[in-house]
Amino acid sequence: MSEFTFRPADFVPFKDAAALAKARSVHGKELENYSNEKMKIRVTKNPHPIVIGDIFTRVKSSDDLDRKQVLILGNPEPETYIPVAELINYHKVNCRNLYIFAMDEWADQDGNIAPESYPASFARSMLDYFVYQIDEKLRMPLDQVFYPTNQNIRDYSKMITDTGEGGADVCYSSPGWAGHIAFVDPSPEFLVDDMDEYLKLDARIVTLHPLTVCQNSLHGVFGQSGDIANVPPKAATIGPGDVARSRERIEIHALQTMGTFVSWQRMTSRLILLGPVTPYVPSSIFQLLETQVYVSEEIAAPFECWETVGY
Repeated sequence: MSEFTFRPADFVPFKDAAALAKARSVHGKELENYSNEKMKIRVTKNPHPIVIGDIFTRVKSSDDLDRKQVLILGNPEPETYIPVAELINYHKVNCRNLYIFAMDEWADQDGNIAPESYPASFARSMLDYFVYQIDEKLRMPLDQVFYPTNQNIRDYSKMITDTGEGGADVCYSSPGWAGHIAFVDPSPEFLVDDMDEYLKLDARIVTLHPLTVCQNSLHGVFGQSGDIANVPPKAATIGPGDVARSRERIEIHALQTMGTFVSWQRMTSRLILLGPVTPYVPSSIFQLLETQVYVSEEIAAPFECWETVGY
């Protein structure tokens, strides 16, 4: 009997058969063996409290040492930011030295960036579930809270670099289905052949990859129902340059579908950690940068053909 083989669909961004086969074969603590001098991988039960603790520690340190702290934050993350705000309030930490940048925001087909009044807005989420959760007397001034707008997108990378005196102190991230950081997708706006050039690309409007649209149709802000027509087709995003210029990077691989075993992130995680470094898997650049990557045990779990299991 002849073996059945095929080429991946045209829209699949990364198609290297050997790298894909290798990625499917590595699981559990074996992933930690792919740490290198720059990127350190830890497989752990639940990485989310690590991010909560790290953000709070840095905010408290900025108060104790009276030193500026500049963070690039992903959204929506209410399950992370509400606990951080509660810790800030409980310990009465003054956020006067905290500067935060949202890493991305939705945009329409013409590249117009969504306002914070848009229900699915990332800026709205960051303000409602982080900034406004902090007691007013402890809260950072609102002119220290930044997010992409039509007015600032061309200068957004410069704003981060200037505010952070060379770059953000930390960039927190988690990969998308197409391997993106923020909305740095494997899309035409970011596909260049030279990696040195890639690592210098700044903020811009990007056409979202089809996988990113499908991924977000499963998010709560879009009803978790595959309503792909309700997901904006473009976005404003930081660039690889903003990630590279950050002094530290913390990457979390821990997304599952409503707590089930199902996760589109399981294969993406492998490609990021042990595949080749390529703009077709944007987060693979962490292999070249000082980065701490935390992978949950569920995402590190093996996967194979289960013929009796459906969706």
